[in-house]
Amino acid sequence: MSDSPKPTHLNDAEHLAVLGYEGKFDRSMSLWANFALGFTYLSPLVGVYSLLAVALSTGGPPSIWWIVIVACGQLLVSLVFGEVVSQFPIHGGIYPWARRLWGRRYAWMAAWVYIWALIVTITSVAEFGAGFVTSLLGVELTPLSTLLTALGLLLLALAINFTGTKWLARIARLGLFAELIGVIGLGLYLLLFQRVHDLSVFFDTMGTAGDGSYLPVFMASALAGLFLFYGFEACGDVAEEVADPARRIPKAMIMTILVGMVSALFSFGGYVLAAPNLEDIVAGKVADPIPAILEATLGTVGAKVFLVVAVLAFISCVLSLQAAASRLLYSFARDGMLPGHRWLSRVSERTKVPANALIVACTVPALICVLIFVNDGILIAVTSFAILGIYLSFQMVVLASLKQRFQGWKPAGPFNLGGMGIVVNVIALAYGIFAMILLATPGSSGDFFADHVVLIGLGVVLVTGFAYLFTARPDRKSDAPQGDAKAVADEIRRRTGQISTR
Repeated sequence: MSDSPKPTHLNDAEHLAVLGYEGKFDRSMSLWANFALGFTYLSPLVGVYSLLAVALSTGGPPSIWWIVIVACGQLLVSLVFGEVVSQFPIHGGIYPWARRLWGRRYAWMAAWVYIWALIVTITSVAEFGAGFVTSLLGVELTPLSTLLTALGLLLLALAINFTGTKWLARIARLGLFAELIGVIGLGLYLLLFQRVHDLSVFFDTMGTAGDGSYLPVFMASALAGLFLFYGFEACGDVAEEVADPARRIPKAMIMTILVGMVSALFSFGGYVLAAPNLEDIVAGKVADPIPAILEATLGTVGAKVFLVVAVLAFISCVLSLQAAASRLLYSFARDGMLPGHRWLSRVSERTKVPANALIVACTVPALICVLIFVNDGILIAVTSFAILGIYLSFQMVVLASLKQRFQGWKPAGPFNLGGMGIVVNVIALAYGIFAMILLATPGSSGDFFADHVVLIGLGVVLVTGFAYLFTARPDRKSDAPQGDAKAVADEIRRRTGQISTR
């Protein structure tokens, strides 16, 4: 009698069991909801609004090409992540991937850097979003109004996250709709009906290089892309709440990058082509050019409507960031790798969310907001390391993946690059190193702290992380699997009939 046919891929419960876990969450998140989560975290609207003035005053209109360069580089990283999450569709993303590809101590450091980068990003988005909310409500923007509004955004996101994955997905989809209107819709309108410059302006440096070479200036304007294209990894942070995550999450990551690139190009390009005072913006005479562009092109009512869209996008962005941070904390705690791990790893019986981890993901950013209120000068210091920290933790996963490939690992998830996997992995690592060098390059203002604040911030996080790791030894308190990528791949292939068990 012949054996019954093997499945082509494991069902969600069996796949999770192979990885050593049992399901505790509702798998109510669809492909589109998962994409919406990653996209609203990436948030082209927030990124372009934050970067336009800096990018144009540094490198002029050609700085727009960094959006394409970085999107291509991060697409390679997302392909590497896609193969990893397809084999390891478990909560926490960066942390469990690094642990299963390398080891517990390596994963602990990757997650320590990443969680602080996430927490600081939550803080900065809430602080920046406060400006939009106060403008919409007609409230004067003061340190106190900024604090109260930022705390309100954090608490609103917490309340929505407490209700469960379904509401998280609903608000993420609403945020996606707001983002698409705010970036693609508005960008197209500006391009088609309010354009005052030719497309050739994107090849005009407008004197930003002075009498020297433009290359150093162009490199310095890389922030136009580097600060924009992360967030796609959040799709994997909620893997145990996604139906068929091994197939859907890699697709959602790729969609996040591609749609994010198109959106950012429309938005950035639309603002540049419609700017009536572009020369003044490039000369650094206009610190916040977008409100003036909106007033000139949309009128007062149109600008107010845009503020509503922007506030929705900011709420969704804080919500997505908070959800991603809580799942990472939960994953970390589930393996006994954090103080108070039993409390942090509790899942609400009613809503099926890691409620205590969510409280931490709201409380710590709130405390940082209070510190910023006391001394607003620390905002730059606490946020500057965030992007470099995120890139570093990303590349720790990319490096660990390459290490496993050299040791014979062949990813066994349904999303698989085949023979091209190692090529993509190598190029993704090279891109990541290049990006980190750009981010870590000191400034040239002459102020040591200001010029080296990115490295100082990252250094503080690394030193404290290593100090805790080698004194408290959290890795010894956990018996969670580590470095088993090849063994898990073999088991998946056995269960799906790709390796004979005879």
